Formats: sequence, C-alpha cells, structure tokens
Amino acid sequence: MGARRLPGVAALLTAGAVVLTGCGAQAGTSAATAGITGAPNTAGTGGAAGAEAGPAKAPVTALVTAPVTAPVTAPRKTLKLGAKGTSVTWLQRRLAALGYLPGKADGRYGGTTLAAVWAFQKVNGIAPTSTIARRTWEALEQPKTPKVLVGNGKPTRAEVNLTKQIMVLYVDGQVRLITHISSGSGVPYCETTTWQGKEQRFCGSARTPTGDFRTTWRASGWHKSYLGQLYNPIFFNGGIAFHGALSVPLSPASHGCVRMPMNVAEVLPGLLGKGVPVHVRGAFRRA
Repeated sequence: MGARRLPGVAALLTAGAVVLTGCGAQAGTSAATAGITGAPNTAGTGGAAGAEAGPAKAPVTALVTAPVTAPVTAPRKTLKLGAKGTSVTWLQRRLAALGYLPGKADGRYGGTTLAAVWAFQKVNGIAPTSTIARRTWEALEQPKTPKVLVGNGKPTRAEVNLTKQIMVLYVDGQVRLITHISSGSGVPYCETTTWQGKEQRFCGSARTPTGDFRTTWRASGWHKSYLGQLYNPIFFNGGIAFHGALSVPLSPASHGCVRMPMNVAEVLPGLLGKGVPVHVRGAFRRA
C-alpha cells in the first residue's frame, strides 16, 4: 500500500478524504472518529518507503537488566554486519546490560543487534552505522546515559526523543529500556484502502506530535488498522501508538506512530502499563 505524496496539508484538505492524525483506530471506532495522526510504519531498514508486511512471528527476547557502570575492556575488533564470534557475543551482552535489546547473545551480528547498536550510538553522539569500530568500542567502555527530556517527570514514564529517534523507558526512576525508533515522516500522504467493508481514502500529515500524553488501550499480536498492520500496539495519543514493525529505518518513516524493532515490541507490553506518562520532544532534522 504505497503512499501518494502531496505538496502539503492544504492539498489534503481539498482531496475529499478523511484527514487523519494517527496510525490506528481505537477499538470499536471508525477512522473518521478516532482522532488519529499517522499510520503503521512502512520503510525498509535502508529507509525506502514501502508496504508494511503482514503478520509474522516476533522474536522473543529476555527483559533488559539495569545499566551497569563497572569498568570493562572491549574486544576492539572491527565488526561488520553479518560478523560472528565471541566479540559479537561480548557486544550483545554489553548492550543488554546497558538497557538496550540486542536480541539473544548468540554471537551473530544481525538486524536485531544492529537496531540496538544504532540506539546506543545515537545516545553516545556517534553517527549510526553498522560497523563497530574504535569510537563505538570506546563508548561501550565508558557509555553515556540518555539525555533526560523531562526533569520533573514521574519515576515511571516513557520519553520519546524525535531528534535522536530513540525511546527511553524509565521504571521507578531507573532506565529500563532504550530503543531505536522511527517516528512520523512528516510527508503528507493519501491512501485508498478497504476499511469497515467499503473503500475509503485517508489523508494525513504523517506527524508524531510533541507533548505530554498517557498510555491508553492496547492490542496483543497483530492489529489491523486502516493503513496497515501494527504489532502489539500501545496507544498514547488518539490513534498514535508504540508498535512493532518489520522495518524500522534510521529516518522517520511512519504515518505518525512510533515504530520500534519487533523484539522490543514483544517485551514492551510487560514493562509499560496503562496510564503511564509519555513525553514526546524534539524534531528530526534530515541531513
């Protein structure tokens, strides 16, 4: 389901379509009444927009541990995507100990570990790359903590940093999880799809609004919205949700939701309850 790009919001308002501000309708509501802004995310890991794939089994990942500060010595072996061995295992275990979710510590450097590497690099001021070299190893030895966006926030809260494209979950005042995300692309769209038994046209600005919200309803497994499939969505602003996606590129690419890796979406519902504050700040600036 490809998105047709329009010049701007004004064009959307004259298109004779439902104007949206989210990626999914709440249970029992229609898209026209859900008050939504975005949609399930659809770009590939390389960043090209495309149709979101259908249901697939998500990988199960153990819950993260609290960040650690004990002195460590990194292997310092340059790693590229697809690498295997003990250096990769060390990398995976270190990322997990710091609150990231690199997947199983199996010594294989694949896409799940890459998403955790990206999140770590962004927190530490390193341009995201798949290559693990000197700067990343040094940062793993002396890591930075994520910038706090809301200094007086509740001890348990989620902070979405649109500038860095990361989400940080705090539980009881401690960093519990840090993940790479892909938020709304900001590119106006119009799409035609069959929804509630009839063909409808939906348009929107593909924005993830900043502000202070709270988690509301959620769905388990794949949830069908009028613009695609969302995995384990947790809604926090009308039709805008955290949800798993089969592709989570470095640049914002969703219709408004906060896309995250599938293994993160697998465990997030067990960590993020209903009514938890969600703070969205910043703005992504494309190079």
